[in-house]
Amino acid sequence: MSGNDESKLPLTTSDPTADLVETLREAAPQVFTEGKVDFDKLKTLLGGQVEERPDRYGLSWAGKSDSFRNVQTPSVGTLLPQPNDSIDWDNTENLIIEGDNLEVLKLLQKPYHGKVKMIYIDPPYNTGNEFIYPDNFREGLQDYLRYSGQVSEEGIKQTTNTETSGRFHSTWLSMMYPRLFLARNLLKDDGVIFVSIDDNEVHNLRMVMNEVFGEENFVAQLVWKKSYGGGSKVKHIVGLHEYVIVFCRNKDGLGAIELPPNPDALKYYKFKDANFEIRGPYRTQPLATTSMDDRPNLRFPIKWNGHEIWPEKQWQWSQERVEKALGNDELILQNKNDKWVVDYKQYLKDEKGVVRGSKPFSLLEGPYTQRGTDELKSLFGDGKTFEFPKPPNLIRQFLQYVDSEALILDFFAGSGTTAQAVMDLNREDNGNRKFILVQLPEPIPSPQPLSQGARGFDSSPRPLGEGPGVRAYPTIAHITRERVRRVIDKLNEGDEGKLDLHEKQDRGFRAFKLSSSNFKIWDADQTSVTPEALAEQLKLYADNVERLRDQQDILYELILKTGLPLSSRIECVEIEGAPIFSVAGGNLLICLENPVKREVLRGMMERKPLQILCLDTAFGGDDALKTNTVLEAKSHGIVFRTV
Repeated sequence: MSGNDESKLPLTTSDPTADLVETLREAAPQVFTEGKVDFDKLKTLLGGQVEERPDRYGLSWAGKSDSFRNVQTPSVGTLLPQPNDSIDWDNTENLIIEGDNLEVLKLLQKPYHGKVKMIYIDPPYNTGNEFIYPDNFREGLQDYLRYSGQVSEEGIKQTTNTETSGRFHSTWLSMMYPRLFLARNLLKDDGVIFVSIDDNEVHNLRMVMNEVFGEENFVAQLVWKKSYGGGSKVKHIVGLHEYVIVFCRNKDGLGAIELPPNPDALKYYKFKDANFEIRGPYRTQPLATTSMDDRPNLRFPIKWNGHEIWPEKQWQWSQERVEKALGNDELILQNKNDKWVVDYKQYLKDEKGVVRGSKPFSLLEGPYTQRGTDELKSLFGDGKTFEFPKPPNLIRQFLQYVDSEALILDFFAGSGTTAQAVMDLNREDNGNRKFILVQLPEPIPSPQPLSQGARGFDSSPRPLGEGPGVRAYPTIAHITRERVRRVIDKLNEGDEGKLDLHEKQDRGFRAFKLSSSNFKIWDADQTSVTPEALAEQLKLYADNVERLRDQQDILYELILKTGLPLSSRIECVEIEGAPIFSVAGGNLLICLENPVKREVLRGMMERKPLQILCLDTAFGGDDALKTNTVLEAKSHGIVFRTV
């Protein structure tokens, strides 16, 4: 079969532009001429929806075109499993990925498209200090591999940014734009994203998110009062706040955002009535008000048992709502000292039995930043392991905006605060939230020693307080994993003797590391020019599996590239004497045997999976066997592919 064999599994990520063109071709084939989009036809089709004025509102910066090419350039990388750096590998669905988040987001596009309910990120604030991200769309993965020391080439390139660079804001925008673009694809239709930022780039962040998510999907700009007092060295005004910008994937599909009731307030829900079974207890609240603006339409009599009861000023509700509540026995009317008092029953639950919440406010006072440092100090013995971590309770508030089964993504993971917030809240409300963290292995210039007894990046399980002694973290990614390990230890220790409650929750993570593909991927730009050299090059690609990679590395790349999540369950089964990997309950069968026998192929088909994958070299050049296998699988409704 040819190199363009459609049964071959693509090893590169898809091009969003190509995907968009295919969508357009399906929706409006009439705008294509000789396979290309005819823009004049497209403008005619769109009519008044096309903006053609020369002076348009929008955001532009030096390097914007290159930043979009970062989106369009496919990734040829993979995520290598790191079981020894993980906890509860076989059972967990949480992920911690070490690597450049741009490349990782590309690799997550297929398996996690439209599956993430909430994203929280705390990106570099562009304060004048350098931030490091190896963005070079021409080099892509190779640039990252040099940066992370996985290849020995000299001349590491990396994006840095200082106020003297001449493109201070542009460099930051070029870093953020492609990441936000790819992140949007991962959100569910009712998903939300929270982005922490300060005064330096809040204006640009708001505009770039308007462009990526659509201005109509803006939810809120939260103001977080992060500290109090201080400012002795400040010349003008003491800054006490930061911002959190909130957008959603689709505002029409976004439900109500509510926080659960304050536990201290629940004690006031103590009265019972006929609705108790569904709506639970209630508390009473006055229906009349004197604090609202004067609204004549809220001043009317309530007619009850021959009485006309007027408010002192006005009611809180409209007449229609009051009459409905009166008919549903939701009002309490009492004559006290010749004065009518009208209260309404505020039930704990709504008409469907769902506990009522409260609307969050745009002004968040605390938790203060010092709390984030205190949390690290309680885990590591000092607060200098990672500078300025966000307090877990800040992120915890946002987690309460979404359901307790949500998948949470943080691709600027830092010290792993988001994972701690997820696991802490799961413990409190018995939730089943999962997390995906992504962190660049950014070297720590002056590694801080751990306190005596710390585990460092040694992942072998041992209780807190025991270990090999003082160690140093080489990268921030090591800190990320270690913090999550320590949080898990702390939670499990706290649950000792509590009927193994923690066993019902996911307190583990699978660790992965961004690297080059397990397969040799043909690069047309590197093709030899002479026939002799080209022939030699083709020989090297005859066996396309990299020699230094093991079956587990290959297995997870195939799972990733077929579009299944990295948390998929894997079972090794035997078919006609050959070991076969059964993934996701048998939906995908993977055979890495070389050569592969016809009986094994047919045995896999008898299990009726959705997909079967084999090594292309396993057919030993027998194109007839491969063609017949593809056709036979198709007749059974099975997609057969090779790699």
